[in-house]
Amino acid sequence: MFGRTKEPAAPAAPEGRPTAAPGAGKGRPTPSRAEREAANRRPLVPADRKAATASSKDALRAERRRVQLGRINGEEKYLALRDRGPVKRYVRDVVDSRRNLGEFFLPFVLVLLLVQLAVSSSGNSVLFLASYALLYVGLIAVVVDSLLLRRTVRRRVTAKFGADALVRTGVVGYAVMRALQLRRSRIPKPQVRRGDAVG
Repeated sequence: MFGRTKEPAAPAAPEGRPTAAPGAGKGRPTPSRAEREAANRRPLVPADRKAATASSKDALRAERRRVQLGRINGEEKYLALRDRGPVKRYVRDVVDSRRNLGEFFLPFVLVLLLVQLAVSSSGNSVLFLASYALLYVGLIAVVVDSLLLRRTVRRRVTAKFGADALVRTGVVGYAVMRALQLRRSRIPKPQVRRGDAVG
């Protein structure tokens, strides 16, 4: 009662939390909200609109070129939906590895038309009828070759991917349409040579 008064004890710091030394900080003031918004602000209209438009057009042109090259080279992410997937890639390889009569049909028809024009001016009806007969013979040959390709594709796709892949992906029509195109104009371009074995 008459003894010395005890000084109150300082509150203990919570465990695991270091006590900051007085006067110590992060070394820079905390930015205000207005300063942070000003740093993130971008002008809606650029200062040089002509240069900005030109650079935007260049970027779009480069992107389109990259997509086009990707489609031509068969890169999966750039392909159209009808060309995507391992089944379609396999069918393309099967078609491109064989010699298809359909790809020669269009040049054959153009040559026959030129022959018919030349023959009709000369008045030779025998040659004119012979050119028509050749046209029908070529058409029948293309139909027969397409039927053989159809059977080959059905058999090989079923053996490799199962019968469900035929219905799910529509590969038979896809194969026939590709076989009717000129080899140089096919997109994606052929990844195998004629006569290569496709597993």
